[in-house]
Amino acid sequence: MYTKPSYTKLTEDRIDKSEKKNNWEVAIGLNEVDNLKPSKYLIQLMQDSIEGKKTYKEVENALYSYYKELDPNDEAIIQNEECDLVSVRIVQLLENGSFKFSPITLKSIHRALFKDLFKGELERYVGEFRDYNISKKEPILGGDSVIYGDYNDLMDILAYDFEEERKKSAKVSVSRLARFTSSIWQVQPFCEGNTRTTAVFIIKYLRSLGYNVNNDLFKKHSLYFRNALVLSNYSDVNRNIRSDFKYLESFFEKLLIDTKIELEKMS
Repeated sequence: MYTKPSYTKLTEDRIDKSEKKNNWEVAIGLNEVDNLKPSKYLIQLMQDSIEGKKTYKEVENALYSYYKELDPNDEAIIQNEECDLVSVRIVQLLENGSFKFSPITLKSIHRALFKDLFKGELERYVGEFRDYNISKKEPILGGDSVIYGDYNDLMDILAYDFEEERKKSAKVSVSRLARFTSSIWQVQPFCEGNTRTTAVFIIKYLRSLGYNVNNDLFKKHSLYFRNALVLSNYSDVNRNIRSDFKYLESFFEKLLIDTKIELEKMS
């Protein structure tokens, strides 16, 4: 006889304080990949959230009200607002156990993170793949840029990368994870916010496979993570430079295997 399955509603009050605190710190840490810092007001709201005094929706609404009263043209305020709102959204995504292994999930994560934050021409690209080619000056490369995916081929490239990863076993090796993460990041499907979107996706992907992800690494070394992604995708034949995965592999080894190992030092 068919028995209707029972479902347990996931609510914020079922997440213990230490996990909430950790997720908040990870979220704030991930924003450092773009040199974004939280406001003092967010730190206050974060504590209210951890203590169960405010829901994430209440935190987000409080932030909207707070920034509505500030100068919308002040660059420092704009950066604080992005960090604050993206942080609370990252926390919600990290605590939401739902996940589908698909390029479409990248879009949904990007949309959730950056809703109402892209202004002007960029506004229509929230949760949407770019339709033009880009380059970005990377400090770790002395101002040079990685060659990113051509906008005409973004979905085809991602579909291939995801299909190749899907064929493999649920047990993920450090080398394999580094190459998959590097591949989807190199596509740079979005105009902005690719590293944060990729990081949230990878954390949720690993959790869906049953891995207990050491979030401290993303909290403390998010810039290292970004630079490792850059170096894994950069080569210059004329200067005898080849793509180097050792930094990204070092990051994932510390993430998944041994928290005590030292990250490979970048020159």
